[in-house]
Amino acid sequence: MSASGKPIPPPPGRGPVSRPAPGSGRPPTSGAGRPAGPGAGGFRSGSRPSPAGAGAGGYRGGAAGGPGGGFRGPGGGPGAPGGAGGAAAGARSGPPFGNRGRPGGRRPARRRRRNIEELEAQEITHYTPSNAPVPDGEIIVERGSTAQELGPKLNRSGADVVRFLFQQGEMVTTTQSLSDDMIELFAAELHANVRLVDPGEEKEAELQAKYFDDEEEDEELLRPRPPVVTVMGHVDHGKTLLLDRIRHTNVVAGEAGGITQHIGAYQVDYHGQLITFIDTPGHEAFTAMRARGAEVTDIVVLVVAADDGVMPQTIEAINHAKGADVPIIVAINKIDRDNADPNRVMQQLSDQGLVPESWGGDSIMVEISALQNFGIDDLLEQVLLVAEVEELVANPEGRGRGIVLEANLDAGKGPVATVIVQSGTLRVSESVVAGAAWGRVKALLDDSGDNVKEASPSTPVQILGFDSVPSAGDEFRVTDKARTARDIAEQREQRFRAADQRRTSSATGTGAKLEDIFEQIQRGETATLNLVLKADTQGSLEAVTESLRKLERDEVKLSFIHRAVGGISENDVTFAAASNATIIGFNVRPDRGARELAEVHDVEIRTYEIIYKLIEDIESAMVGMLAPEFEEVITGEAEVREVFRVPRVGAIAGCYVRHGVITRGSRVRFLRDGVIIWKGSITSLKRFKDDAREVHEGFECGIGLSNNQDLQPGDVIETFDEREIPRV
Repeated sequence: MSASGKPIPPPPGRGPVSRPAPGSGRPPTSGAGRPAGPGAGGFRSGSRPSPAGAGAGGYRGGAAGGPGGGFRGPGGGPGAPGGAGGAAAGARSGPPFGNRGRPGGRRPARRRRRNIEELEAQEITHYTPSNAPVPDGEIIVERGSTAQELGPKLNRSGADVVRFLFQQGEMVTTTQSLSDDMIELFAAELHANVRLVDPGEEKEAELQAKYFDDEEEDEELLRPRPPVVTVMGHVDHGKTLLLDRIRHTNVVAGEAGGITQHIGAYQVDYHGQLITFIDTPGHEAFTAMRARGAEVTDIVVLVVAADDGVMPQTIEAINHAKGADVPIIVAINKIDRDNADPNRVMQQLSDQGLVPESWGGDSIMVEISALQNFGIDDLLEQVLLVAEVEELVANPEGRGRGIVLEANLDAGKGPVATVIVQSGTLRVSESVVAGAAWGRVKALLDDSGDNVKEASPSTPVQILGFDSVPSAGDEFRVTDKARTARDIAEQREQRFRAADQRRTSSATGTGAKLEDIFEQIQRGETATLNLVLKADTQGSLEAVTESLRKLERDEVKLSFIHRAVGGISENDVTFAAASNATIIGFNVRPDRGARELAEVHDVEIRTYEIIYKLIEDIESAMVGMLAPEFEEVITGEAEVREVFRVPRVGAIAGCYVRHGVITRGSRVRFLRDGVIIWKGSITSLKRFKDDAREVHEGFECGIGLSNNQDLQPGDVIETFDEREIPRV
C-alpha cells in the first residue's frame, strides 16, 4: 500500500498474492495463477461459464469476497458477484491460463520414468572367504573360460578370480576369456587339481570321469601277461619277412610293392609262451603308425640290414622307442649277403646311443638272416628274457580297455577295428566306445581269422560291430550299457565336427582340378587343388593325408574336401563334381556306377596301391602345373673406353671386358654411375676388324648396341641372362 492509500501494482508478469480463506488449507497463490473467466474463473480458458454468483468456477471466495469463486482482489475489496473480483484481479495479472490451468500455457518438463533396475539397490560385489573349501578330486575346466565360469567350479566367485589376477598384475574382467596360465595360476593358489580340456570337451570328460574309473589296479588281481613286441626299422630291411619266419606264413607275397603299408598284429606260441608281435610300416610316410606302435609296446625289435646300415627311418624308430621308454633289441638282418658288414652297423648304432653288449654297452644285438631262417630262435629267447626282467602284468578281470591299432571298412563285415587289449577282458556282446565310434561287439576275430569269445590282455583281435570306422590310435573302452557308449561317442563327434569346421574352410565351388590349375597360376592367382581322398584303412588315410600336405606350395594349396575309409562310391563322385575336386583312391577302387557317373560329370579318379608312387605322381603333377621361375645371372661386364661414330652404322663402343664373357645377342644393361640408363641387346660384336661370337675377360672389343647412341667413355655395359630354376 502506497502513502496515498492506493495499492502498489505488482511487477510486470506477476500478479498480486492472494491469501486463502481461513480454514481452506490451501497455500497462497499469485493472481496470475488463476483464471479470469467471466463469472467462473475456471481451471482452463474457454471453459463453460457459470451463472453469476453461483460460485461454480474457481476456488471458494474468502471472507471479504462474495459467494462466487473469485479470489480476494488487491486491497481486500469485496469480491464481485459471481467472482467478479477474481476476474478483476485476473485481468491485472497477465495472460490467462492455457493448458490445465498452468501459468503461461507452458507444459513443464516431464520427469523421466526410471527403470525398475535403476530403482533397485545395486548388487554388492561378494568375495568368498579365503578359507572356503575347494572341491576335491580333479576339476575339469575348458580352455578360454571366463572368471564367471571358473570361479564357481573352485567354490569362488568371479570377483575372487578378478581380484587375484589384479594382484598378480593382470587386468581382466569377469567376462573376459582367461589364458591357460591364468587358470593354472589361480588353481595353484587354491591348491586345486585342475585339468584343462579343449572347448566342447568338458561334457565328454565329465562322462568319462563318471563312467570310467581309472583307479590303480589291485595288486592281488594282477597276473602275468604276454609281452607286446613291435618290429620297427627302415623300409625293405626285412621286418615282415622276419615275422613270416616266426609265424611260418608268407605275408610279404600279399603286399603291394613288397612294402608294409598297414599295422599288422599277430600272436605266436614259442615253447609254450605267447608273444604278441606288431608289424609297423617302414616308409617315411607312416611316421604316425610307428609312433602308435611304440606307444602300445613293451619291447621294440629294431631290424637293421647288415648291407645297408642305419637309415633315416631307423633313426626315427630309435627316437620313437626312446620316447616311449621301452627296451630295444637290435636284429641285424641279411648277414648272409656278400657285402654285409655287421661291425659297421654296430658302429652306426653306437653313434645313436645303442652300444652293443659285446662292446661293454647294454643293448642286445642279434645277428640273423630271415631269408635263411638263421638266428630266429636266439632272437625269440632274448625277447622272452627281457620280458621276464620287465615283469609284465595286467588285471584280466574287469572291463576291457585297449588301443585301436588299425581300422577299415569291409564290404561284407562293415567297420572293422584291429585292437590290442591292455587291461581287463573284452567279450562278445559287450558295448564299446572308441573315439566317435560306438557299438556292441558282434564278433571277435583273432590274427588267423577265427572267431573267439573273449580276448585277454596283450591279445590282438578284430572287433566287428562299430557304427562307424574309429580312428587309429583311439582308446577303446567297454561300458556298462549301450546308452553310455552312445552318449560319449556323440559328444566326441560334436567336438570333432566343430574342430574340422574351424580347421578346414569350405572350398565348394572355389577349387580347381589338376588340368585347370595351370590357368589359374598363369593369371597370377593362388590355385587350390580340391581332393576327395579315400583309403582302405584309417592308418593309410592318415599317412596319405600328411604326405600330401607336405607338397603344398605358395602357388598351389591343397584342400581335402572329403576324407573317408572305404571304396569310391557314387556319392564321392557327386561330391567331387559339386566341389570341382579330383578323387584320389589308395588301395581302393571305384565301382561300376561310380566310374560311369565320373565320365558323365568329367570327374578325374586316380587310384594307387603304393604310397610313394601316389606321392611322386601328385608332386610331379603339381610341379608341372607351376609357372616357371627364373633367376637373373650376370654373364659379363665391360667398360666403355672410347666411342666411335660410323656412318650409316651409328655409335660403336670400344670396350674393355672387366669380368665374365660378353656374348653377341645377349641381353644388356647400360649403366652410368650405377644408374640404369637403357636396356636392350648387343647387335654386333667385333674383335679388331673380325666379327666375334664372344669376348672373354681381359680383352678389348667393339660393341654395337640396338637403338642407343648416347654413349660416353666410362659407362658400363652389363650383360645378363635369365635361367629357369628347377622345381624341387
